[in-house]
Amino acid sequence: MEHRVLIRLQMVFAVLTLLYALPTVAGSQDNGLQPSIRTFKTVGEAQLKAYVFMPTKPANWKLRPAIVLLHGGGWTIGDPDWMYEDAKRYAGLGMVAIAGEYRLSDQKNVTPLEAMADTRDLIRWVRENAADLRVDPHKIAAYGVSAGAHLAAAAAVFPHQEENKISAVPDALILLSPPVSLINDRWPQMLLGTHADVKDISPAENIKKQLPPMLIIEGAADTVTPLVAVQAFCERAKKLGGMCELQVYPRLGHILSRNLDAHSQEEGPFDPDPAAVAKAHAQEDAFLVRIGYAK
Repeated sequence: MEHRVLIRLQMVFAVLTLLYALPTVAGSQDNGLQPSIRTFKTVGEAQLKAYVFMPTKPANWKLRPAIVLLHGGGWTIGDPDWMYEDAKRYAGLGMVAIAGEYRLSDQKNVTPLEAMADTRDLIRWVRENAADLRVDPHKIAAYGVSAGAHLAAAAAVFPHQEENKISAVPDALILLSPPVSLINDRWPQMLLGTHADVKDISPAENIKKQLPPMLIIEGAADTVTPLVAVQAFCERAKKLGGMCELQVYPRLGHILSRNLDAHSQEEGPFDPDPAAVAKAHAQEDAFLVRIGYAK
C-alpha cells in the first residue's frame, strides 16, 4: 500500500511538471495578469482561496460569464496556480476566471468527499457574490483537469441538500482527461477509506438527470482515465437530454501526452503534444462561443 501511495505521489508531481510545460498558444494571455485573492471558505484554521482573474477583453454585456478552474493531482496534491495560464486565457475571452483551492486528501481525515464539498462551496460562493464579481449567476462554467475534472463533473451529477438554497451546479463543463468512472480504480477508494464507497462518488454510474452542456477532451490511448469510461459517461448524459461533445485525440494519452507507456501515464514523464494542446484550446474557446459564454 505504501508503494502505491508513493507511485501516486510521483504521478501527481509529474502532472505539476506537465501543467507548467504546456505551451502558450495563440490567444493565450501571457500578459503578467495577476489575480485578486479572496477567501471563499474557512474550515478550522484553513482558509480556502479563490484566485480571481478579471476580463481583459471588452464585452457588450454588463454581467460576465464566469469559469471556475480546478487543478489535477490525484486529489492529493496541487495548487490553484497550476491553472493560472488557463485562467488568463479565459479572461482574455471576456470571462471572469477563478482558479479555486480545495482540500487535498491526506489518507486520514481529508478525502475526495471534502474536495467535492469545497468545489460546491466555491461555485456557490461565485453565485452568492455575483454582483460584486460582475458575474452572470446563470453562466458559471467549471473547467477541470484530471482529478479536477472529476470534481467539476461531480458538482453537476450529485444532488445535495444545499441546492434548495443557492445552487452549486455549474451551468457548463469543460473536462480534460476526466476520471468520470472510478469503480475500477483502487486509488480513490484508498483515499476514501471507510468514509464512503467509491461507487457513490463515481459520476458515470450516478447520472440521473439532465446535465449542463459539456465538452470533454480525451486522449484515445489514455490508460489513467480510459476512453471507454468517458464515452459511457457522455452517452449517458446525452440519453438524459444533455449536450456532450467528446473530442478524442488519437495516439495520445492522459492529458494529451505523447508518452503512451502505461507506467509513464501514471508517473510521468509526460510529453504533451503541442499541436494537440493548441487544438484543444481552440475547441474549448469555440465551445464557449457556441453556448454564449464568449464572443
